[in-house]
Amino acid sequence: MAQELHTGAGRRIAYHQTEGFGPGLVFLGGFKSDMGGTKAVHLEAWARAQGRAFLRFDYSGHGASSGAFTDGCIGDWAQDAQDAITQLTKGPQILIGSSMGGWISLLMAKRIPDKIAALVTIAAAPDFTEDSMWADFSDDQKRALEAGQVALPSEYGEPYIITKHLIEDGRNHLVLRDPLHLPFPVRMMQGTDDADVDMSVALRLISHATGDDMRLIVLKGGDHRFSDPAALKLIEDATTNAIEAAE
Repeated sequence: MAQELHTGAGRRIAYHQTEGFGPGLVFLGGFKSDMGGTKAVHLEAWARAQGRAFLRFDYSGHGASSGAFTDGCIGDWAQDAQDAITQLTKGPQILIGSSMGGWISLLMAKRIPDKIAALVTIAAAPDFTEDSMWADFSDDQKRALEAGQVALPSEYGEPYIITKHLIEDGRNHLVLRDPLHLPFPVRMMQGTDDADVDMSVALRLISHATGDDMRLIVLKGGDHRFSDPAALKLIEDATTNAIEAAE
């Protein structure tokens, strides 16, 4: 049974937390994903086997948390992450951000750097509302968005309903236009066969960010899910390396 965090914004955030030693791990999921996904559950078991603290949660409008997905935006979900990290964890944490969660983790690096021991990103998708969605919309889609929303096909189930609010709010949280300093170990992972986040995004991110200990790890044949045994093992190894570098 999930526990619940009631935030100052009036949202109810569902979460699962495993007690253990630090630095703990915090999993930040992707766009329209939930904390019951393969990577989150696998990493929780992996952390528990070591006795390490672990936190996974659902953003508002996702999974078991309150709110409607179509009412949410990057700013809301970043605030949910900040509330969960600051209120539920003790000491610096290793943030593991998948896809949109990678963008959220970079926003946390700006907002609460003292709570971060290291970052691990998996097919990080910084600024995707602007650089992937808006930039790729047709004129008809942009007109539909101006009227309120547009539906995008998804390989993961029902179409994504993209709202004008999501796009406009995303512009307030872009991380690749301004200086992005990451003063802790950073391990980025990217698959060569990712159909959702192009390799160029990972290269742009590692080129743009500044920091003394950043590595990009490329998985030949890896897709966006990063959930097969080889990909999960790579996440474990990258996380272990980030922990060792942080300690």
